[in-house]
Amino acid sequence: MSENKIAGGQIEIADEVIGVIAVTSALEVEGVSGNVSKALTEFFGKKGQTRCVKVAKDENEVVLDMDIIVNFGTKVQTVAEEVQKKVKSAVETMTGLQVPVVNVCVSGIVKEKAVKVQEEE
Repeated sequence: MSENKIAGGQIEIADEVIGVIAVTSALEVEGVSGNVSKALTEFFGKKGQTRCVKVAKDENEVVLDMDIIVNFGTKVQTVAEEVQKKVKSAVETMTGLQVPVVNVCVSGIVKEKAVKVQEEE
């Protein structure tokens, strides 16, 4: 857990909270797919929402390693860079911790037709 000591006591932020912030902000990026099938629901969903994020902390810094799945037809490099920016900004803003590095691994690509079929079911 991340700890900030202040005059009135200390504040702790659990790794899972940082992971939820990271996943939520990553899913807001256009081109990132998060709810395509049951496997992806477990990957990004409520049960294993932070399974795709590894949080490593050192005092007031957090390094994040993330796995994402992108929609077919999107520019993978652009999506990954946008995820890095958005996650870094969200975690820093919401926790007050510095995020020097957000490593993004594109674990898969999903066709948009598959996304629409799954959403209709």
